Amino acid sequence: MVRYAPADRIPSAKSARSRGSYLRVSFKNTRETAQAINGWKLQRAVKYLENVQELKEAVPMRRYAGSTGRSAQGKAFGVSKARHPVKSAEFLLGLLKNAEANADTKGLDTSNLIVKHIQVNQAPKQRRRTYRAHGRINPYMSNPCHIELILTEAEEAVTKAEELDVKGAKLNSRQRGAQRRRAIASS
Repeated sequence: MVRYAPADRIPSAKSARSRGSYLRVSFKNTRETAQAINGWKLQRAVKYLENVQELKEAVPMRRYAGSTGRSAQGKAFGVSKARHPVKSAEFLLGLLKNAEANADTKGLDTSNLIVKHIQVNQAPKQRRRTYRAHGRINPYMSNPCHIELILTEAEEAVTKAEELDVKGAKLNSRQRGAQRRRAIASS
């Protein structure tokens, strides 16, 4: 059994997990794509990753944004630098589908799932070499990654009960005025 990062904070009865190790996909692009969908509902995250693959929506590049060109699609996230990492989206989509199947097997409500935790770690680099001028050789590395994610059922929203009018409660002038207007309007 593998240990997930927030194993003690998220109860396993109400969550579904999925992970991939030594995946041959760019760590930096995958990290940015994962952060884009963190906290989203499952259906929206799946639709977003499909749109990234079709180049309809872009992934905001926040941390690893050096030499990244600008894209108008980044405006939806409040950034100017954005890209379409298709391969990262494909790997994350596969993991989301796997976690959804795990949730279905556990008997969780799949229409009410959110991406509670997603983490991308660097895996050991894979070495190749490229041949340069004058008989030299340089490294030609790939940067694979490990991905883990946890889906949980969203908590039901509970409406706040109306506050009781307590005598002697301190109100500011705006609250007193609103209280007077309500009293006049009700009479």
